[in-house]
Parts: sequence; C-alpha cells; structure tokens
Amino acid sequence: MRILLLEDEPKVSGFVARGLTAERCAVDIVADGREGLEMAQTYPYDLIILDLMLPRMDGREVLQRVRRKDTCVPVLVLTARDTLDDKVKLFESGADDYLTKPFAFAELLVRAKALLRRGPVNRSSSLIVGDLELDRLTQQVKRAGRRIELTAKEYALLEYLMQNVERVLSRNMIIEHVWDQSFDGITNIVDVYVRHLRSKVDDGFETKLIRTVRGAGYMIRSGGEP
Repeated sequence: MRILLLEDEPKVSGFVARGLTAERCAVDIVADGREGLEMAQTYPYDLIILDLMLPRMDGREVLQRVRRKDTCVPVLVLTARDTLDDKVKLFESGADDYLTKPFAFAELLVRAKALLRRGPVNRSSSLIVGDLELDRLTQQVKRAGRRIELTAKEYALLEYLMQNVERVLSRNMIIEHVWDQSFDGITNIVDVYVRHLRSKVDDGFETKLIRTVRGAGYMIRSGGEP
C-alpha cells in the first residue's frame, strides 16, 4: 500500500508514519498543501490522510481539488473541528471519513484499513491469482494451501503485482508504489526483490506465476508458465 500523509506537525506525522510503515505501507509525508496536491495528482495512492490545517493551501481546498480529478482514492481527514456542521461540510467536500485530533494510532489504523477494504480498485480482503492467495486482513500468503513467509517489502511487492494481475509493471512503477519518496536507490533493487519473491512463490511449483517481460518489467498472471 502507498499512502500520502499531509500533515505539518512533525510529531504527528512522525508517529503516524512509523505506525503505518510497521504495517507494511510505503508512506510519503508532505507538510505543505500545494506540494501535497501536486503529489496527490501525480502518483497513484491507495489512501490519502489529510490534515485540514496546512500552510499555503488548507486541507479542505486540497480535498476539493483532488476530487475534481480523482473521485476514487479514499481520503481520511484529520481535524480538530468536531461540530456537526464541520463534519457535514467535510463529507460534502469529498472526505470518506474523518478523525478528530487528538487521536490514538490504533483508531487511525482501523479507519484506514476500513477505507482500503471498501475502495473501488480491487480492494477485497483477498487477492487470488491461480492457487496463490494473499489475505490483506491477516497479511498471510499461501500457495496451494501452503503458508509462505515474506518480509515487509516482499509482501508489498507481491500485493502490488497481484493488484495488477496480467498487467506489465515497469521497475519505476514498482519503485514508486512499493518504496516511498525518500528512496533514492537504483531500480535493480526491484530485480533483487523479484528474485527473492520468486524463490518463495514459484520455486517447487510446476506453474510459474511471476513473469519477466524483457525490456518492460514484471507481471503476474494466473496461467503463468511451466
């Protein structure tokens, strides 16, 4: 999962980002409304967590502008305002849910997971490709009923591939989705992780699900190849 966190309080953004990273999410932190809008309109995020009080452009305007171009991405608003009128205006502006400050990370996580589950782009609790199954609620992966243990980045890579079954994903696309914006490495890190993933997902099985598309990137397909 890739999440955009728009929050200008370093303590808040820090503890939220640490918690989400521990949940195997890639988190981009932005403390400025205009920059946050640009990020939201440039990259395909699975969730946006948006504080209302932001410099240069307030969160409500960011939300309204995001909704003009993207009606699908879930948006969780962080706000210190808790009157009924404020809540109504948030939903009218396009928010999917809100959380009143101060909040516990456990509640934010529950709300974020609920939004991700009900999102419009293949966000069911389970992703299935052939005999491979990934359960997003328990973060368990099984092939032919056998449990597969993955690291956090291996899991994120497999989830992204399975979200885009039969679609070729370039190394840059994978970097942008699985690694956060602070990653400044080279794209062959993707090749390394794909090799690790193949050794766990495909080795020992006649049908290979993860394919290399020469000169283009990688894909996963239910038919696979022998």
